[in-house]
Amino acid sequence: MSRTAPLWTPSPDAVGQSPFMAFMAEATKRSGTSLSTYEQLHDWSVTDREGFWKLVWEFCGVIGDRGGRDLVDGDRMPGASFFPDATLNFAENLLWKSGAGDALVFRGEDKVEYRLSWDDLRAMVSKLQQAFAAEGVKAGDRVAAMMPNMPETIAAMLAATSLGAIWSSCSPDFGEQGVLDRFGQIEPVIFVTVDGYWYAGKRIEVADKVAKVVAKLPTVRRTLVVDYLGGAEAAAASLPNGRTFKAALDAHDAKPLTFERLSFAHPLYILFSSGTTGIPKCIVHSAGGTLIQHLKEQRLHAGIGEGDRFFYFTTCGWMMWNWLVSGLASGATLLLYDGSPFHPDGNVIFDFAQAEKMTYFGTSAKFIDAVRKSGLRPIETHDLSTVRIISSTGSPLSPEGFEFVYSGIKADVHLASISGGTDIVSCFVLGVPTRSVWSGEIQGAGLGMAVEVWNDDGRPVRGEKGELVCTRAFPAMPVMFWNDPDGAKYHAAYFERFDNVWCHGDFAEVTEHDGFIIHGRSDATLNPGGVRIGTAEIYNQVEQMEEILEAICIGQDFDDDVRVVLFVRLAPGISLDADLEKRIKARIRSGASPRHVPARIVAVADIPRTKSGKITELAVRDVVHGRAVKNKEALANPEALDLYRDLPELRS
Repeated sequence: MSRTAPLWTPSPDAVGQSPFMAFMAEATKRSGTSLSTYEQLHDWSVTDREGFWKLVWEFCGVIGDRGGRDLVDGDRMPGASFFPDATLNFAENLLWKSGAGDALVFRGEDKVEYRLSWDDLRAMVSKLQQAFAAEGVKAGDRVAAMMPNMPETIAAMLAATSLGAIWSSCSPDFGEQGVLDRFGQIEPVIFVTVDGYWYAGKRIEVADKVAKVVAKLPTVRRTLVVDYLGGAEAAAASLPNGRTFKAALDAHDAKPLTFERLSFAHPLYILFSSGTTGIPKCIVHSAGGTLIQHLKEQRLHAGIGEGDRFFYFTTCGWMMWNWLVSGLASGATLLLYDGSPFHPDGNVIFDFAQAEKMTYFGTSAKFIDAVRKSGLRPIETHDLSTVRIISSTGSPLSPEGFEFVYSGIKADVHLASISGGTDIVSCFVLGVPTRSVWSGEIQGAGLGMAVEVWNDDGRPVRGEKGELVCTRAFPAMPVMFWNDPDGAKYHAAYFERFDNVWCHGDFAEVTEHDGFIIHGRSDATLNPGGVRIGTAEIYNQVEQMEEILEAICIGQDFDDDVRVVLFVRLAPGISLDADLEKRIKARIRSGASPRHVPARIVAVADIPRTKSGKITELAVRDVVHGRAVKNKEALANPEALDLYRDLPELRS
């Protein structure tokens, strides 16, 4: 659907009172030039990166010593060094606040609910800090967690990073091999886990899995088991180095926190690639780069500050958890939810938003689409008056998803679609507080991010599809990949295609509004007749049809070319007959182009997806072509792959 008017435009009053405008006024003073528009500020932020990032440090109140130099070797990518003389501690920057107000509010479906004040959180971190130190944890050691998104997870991360240890986490629904594929590479000394979790009202115990995992992690000196289901004592007792989380806390009295200040580039997090094409890559992110990038995005782009109640639906195996916890640095209260977002029904997250007066509502495009298809209309059933921003990520939000947010959830809200990734633990493109929201478009490139779309010749293009690139170094680039001593894997991942330019692997387009459309991953684009097609363009059409719950699309090698094959999961009671197939093709032809029309449409009962909910086109493509899927442990439902094997519909 093409629109001649935006879906939403910010009010002058709201813009005028935003941290963004205060920052732009200060930037004007520093730069000596008039910066009155987002375009002008963005140009300055990528041209004078030293001046820009220095101002972000000072404006956002980073705690630490900035040192004398702001950027060294800024023309090298990789190789640029931001704030090379600085020292800071990540946890110190998240724990500056105290008092009886809410720091963390937690709901585990309809089974568990509690909250921690800032003083409660600081006390818990203090006790854990002492417990970790007693186990000999020091700067550079790894602390790993297989945990739900709950307060104890955040406290453990803060305790580990306060000592300079490196944090890595996954969610408890990972299989044994999936956990070992990740943590086995990084050799943790402490393992934090849970006795189980709730999902869709079901009690799921993990003690047996934990025992198998710990037996194959010989570097682990201590396993701490959090009590979620009531079985922590038994689970801890069954482990050779087990202890309950509560016992670790009870062994110490809270005392003033201490923080190990280390270099800006000191490793903070190890995140993992999805692992669907092989063993996951271990991506190491720095304390300073992560902190300053998240502060920029949350304070300036999202306007998050003290008094905000900040929610993102995420697990601890997705980078959005790392992004969410940084909200503490801005003094925001974090609203944490663990479990199914549709238990007992699709209202549960909106109930949470209303009860806790949520101001930032972060979710996924798939959730918005599922709410739309369920017939729910929170705009009519819930008081969402406090919600200022609704944010969407995980996959491209379709134009219909944009429209539904305003017609079905809230009419006056800043819809900030964002896109970045595990690779940078942050965003390349995201919401812009001064710009209008146009259907189907991400509002703009992040400040300090020299983002462009390049064609195959390495030239920037507008209004046509190409590769999303970043042409200048930025602080949130990974420090390195773990176990990659010469940097070869790191270089191959991002810099092989265009020298000294970050090539992110997204198929994208710059719009007439200076916004961005993400058309899917580059490695999943389709090439029928040699023309590149983004899979998101097909999903945007078919997933709006009531008969189709979701879809996945691949290119099948066939007859010396590539043909488009579309798999659809149908609504209950619907069958894929000739009439529906005809209507699907007509919808794609008129809404996208004749090139997008699939040569084959096949109904399937399930669609494979990663633990963070992303569909896995590459894994399906491998199965269709008879190739082995290298790491099924990365999938939430690996059994679904069998539905795509040796299909008679694809033989002719």
